[in-house]
Parts: sequence; C-alpha cells; structure tokens
Amino acid sequence: MLTQTPEAWGRQALGDPIALLIDHAFLEMKAAQNAMELMTRWPNEWTPGWVETMTSVARDEAAHLAQVTRLLMRRGGRLERGHKSFYAADLRKLVRSGKTGETLDRLCVSALIEARSCERFMVLAEASEDEELAAFYRALFRSEMGHYKVFLKLAQKMGPKEEVEERWQWMLEAEARVIAAQPPGSRIHSGLAS
Repeated sequence: MLTQTPEAWGRQALGDPIALLIDHAFLEMKAAQNAMELMTRWPNEWTPGWVETMTSVARDEAAHLAQVTRLLMRRGGRLERGHKSFYAADLRKLVRSGKTGETLDRLCVSALIEARSCERFMVLAEASEDEELAAFYRALFRSEMGHYKVFLKLAQKMGPKEEVEERWQWMLEAEARVIAAQPPGSRIHSGLAS
C-alpha cells in the first residue's frame, strides 16, 4: 500500500464496535461472492487450479463471515439489510471492460481490498483494548494476507510482467486516493476524521 493507516483511525473505528462488526460481516460476505464470481472467469489453460483456488478463498471468506456474525450476535448486534462499501465501489470503477483487462483489473482490485483489509485488521488489533477483538483481528490478518498474495499472483500471470506491474502500480496510486476520500466512521475501509 502506498499510504499507511494511523493508529488513531483504529481507535476511532472501534468507537462503535457493533457497527464495525456489521460492516465487517458484509465485507466478508462480499469477498466470498467475489471469489465465486471470479471462479466463473477462468482465463485459459494457463490457470490450472483456478476453480480450486477461488473455491478455497470463497470457503475461507464464508468461514470469516460465520466468525464475525457469531461475535456480533454475542455482543448484541445483528446484521441489517442494505449495506454498501463505498471503498469497494470506488475501486470497482477502475476496472476496464474486456476479457483479459477486466479479469486482470478484478484480480488487482481484489488484491488491493485484501491488502488494505490486512493493514486495517492489524491497526484494529493494536488499537483495541478489548482482548477478544484484538485477537480476532490478529488472526484475520494472517488469513487475509494469504488471499492478497493469491490474487496478486494470479494477476501477475495475466500478461507480460511489465504491463501487469504498470497496471498494479497505477491501481496502488488510485487506491491511495480512494482510501483518502472515504468518509469517517466505524467501517473497515472508512476514512479518518480530522
């Protein structure tokens, strides 16, 4: 990531842990759905294991959803209808149309979301005075880092190394602008109040 999240963001986001967990649950659900959608887009024969890889990511994300939901319910919260991730929506606007370019961009966006989530989970773990939440976010950090690496590795196979690296760098720069523009709040991908 080109920008780092300060610990002050973590303290601010943890100000409403129920809202944070609700947002997190929906993000895990959307991550599982994203992996299932990507599963149907296997590019060519160069991707042996594509279906198995995406199935594994979807299974992990669904397990995370179950963990977050259990934690949320134990704390008196519940999922609500209607959730939108402005961060993910803004990143998806960067995706080009067309088979190869679109798949490459979707993999890059998926990698960006996982990488930013990892970074945010570690900030939350360090900022939390609630040991259960701190341990939860530390554990998720490790798993989501694996997903980030999977998506980036697959993206790197989508074309010539220089072209893919140029696109990845462009996406990193765009992500830094997108995360900086997010409104503050108790969301995994929120901005920091001034």
